[in-house]
Order: sequence, then structure tokens, then C-alpha cells
Amino acid sequence: MSGLDELTFVKPADIEGRSFEIIGHELGQRKLDPENEPVIKRVIHTTADFDYADTLTFSPHATTIGVKALAAGTSIVTDTKMAQAGINKRVLGRFGGEAYNFISDDETARRAKERGLTRSAISMERAAELGKPLVFAIGNAPTALVRLYEMISAGEMVEPALIIGVPVGFVNVVESKELILGLDVPHIVARGRKGGSNVAAAICNALLYLASGNERG
Repeated sequence: MSGLDELTFVKPADIEGRSFEIIGHELGQRKLDPENEPVIKRVIHTTADFDYADTLTFSPHATTIGVKALAAGTSIVTDTKMAQAGINKRVLGRFGGEAYNFISDDETARRAKERGLTRSAISMERAAELGKPLVFAIGNAPTALVRLYEMISAGEMVEPALIIGVPVGFVNVVESKELILGLDVPHIVARGRKGGSNVAAAICNALLYLASGNERG
């Protein structure tokens, strides 16, 4: 018997639905907070990693706050082009929001070199200069979270509508996430080392789909 004989045929349109059925089955009797369940399952769907059922940490009603903000036209700022690319901009645009990323701008590069900071940190300053509430989706750079923490603590920016803090890695990753967990600002954080731009985008999309009235987009 070849490996092909063991494959299950699933119509392309049914693949996502079948995936979520498998996720539900493998979660078994585990009870997830109903408010946050669609976000957790979307991240598991993106990563095939069930650890996120334990590590995704939500401030009170962060999911509902994020959904309402996006439905009202709040824009998203990402720390990477990958996260920006992964966000469903068709749905975001339907509400009047945009997906910003400043990492490749000449002005970002100039300031970063002049001040000896990372482009990711400077990108957060560029976002703050927009002067409006934003959803921050950070999937790669702990320096972005640290700079957000510094600016919020110093009252140097409009309070974010939501911070999604899910950078991945080993250096200052855990510590930067713990800083955000200590803020009195709505947040969704993946505790520990795991995360990534795909996780940041998945959380944004989960919130957007909830805002549109369809958990699956």
C-alpha cells in the first residue's frame, strides 16, 4: 500500500472546516473560554500547535475589545511585512481600517541608524505619530514590544486599542511579553518563546472574522 492510499479526499472548500473539526476533537473535553475560543483555535489551525491553548493569555475581554475596535475601523500596525501580508485586508478594508508597516521605510532606517535602535523599535514610534488608537500585532521583534511599553508607560502615545504580543525567539522574548502583561492595556500575549508573524496575523484574522460575523472568514 502506498502513502497515497492512506490519504483522505477532502474537497478544497471543505479543508478548513475539516481542520477545525479535528482541532475540536483533539482538544477533547477541554473547556476554553467561549469568548477567546475562536482566537485560540485559529492560532492552532495556523500552527498545528496545541500549546497555544495554554500559553495564549488574554487581558479581560481583550477579544471583544479587539473585535469592536476593528469593526469601528481601527487600523493595524505590524512589526514585519510577513504579518502585514498575512492579514485579511479585504475584511479589514471593509471596516475602513488599514494594515501599516514602517519597517522598510527610509525614514525608519535613518532614525534607527542615528539612534542605535532597531528598525522595529523605531517603527513603533512611527506608528505612535499617527496619533490615533491602533491594534499592534507584534510577531517577531521583542524590541518593538519594549518600545511600546516605554512609550505607553511614559504617556508618549495614544493608548493602543489592543496589543498582540507574540514574538518568537530566545533573546528578550519572554521578558518583553511579561512587560506587556503588566500594562493596563488590552492585550493578547503568547507566553514563553513561541509565536511568530503567522501567529500575529492569525489573531488579527480571528478578530476580523468575528467582527464580520463569521468565525471562519
